[in-house]
Amino acid sequence: MTKENISKIMRGGRARWRIENETFNTLKNQGYHFEHNFGHGNKNLLVVFAMLMMLAFLVDQTQQLVCQLFQAVWAKLGSKRNLWEQMRALFYAYKFDSMEDIFKALFYGFKRKHLVILEDTPTS
Repeated sequence: MTKENISKIMRGGRARWRIENETFNTLKNQGYHFEHNFGHGNKNLLVVFAMLMMLAFLVDQTQQLVCQLFQAVWAKLGSKRNLWEQMRALFYAYKFDSMEDIFKALFYGFKRKHLVILEDTPTS
């Protein structure tokens, strides 16, 4: 380090810290449920789950940057937390062929059909 490059090194370190801090804050507080775990290691399944979550996060971040439909739904619903809750509710309640269909349902709206029970009713 020299007097000439110390400012650049400091700015790089702060930028890295900010990226890491914001990423982990998002993973912990915005629906990914990422928590500290002492079970990491080469033979632990938790590492695989953490990597899968990071991959999902990467896909979500890419989608947020490039998918105009996603951006429109996010703007309409007002927050990512609300967006995730609405997506989760649709995902549990209906069968969709694609994520695009979920985003279209949230953006344009949809009609709910009556509940259909698939079991036979008991005969008394």
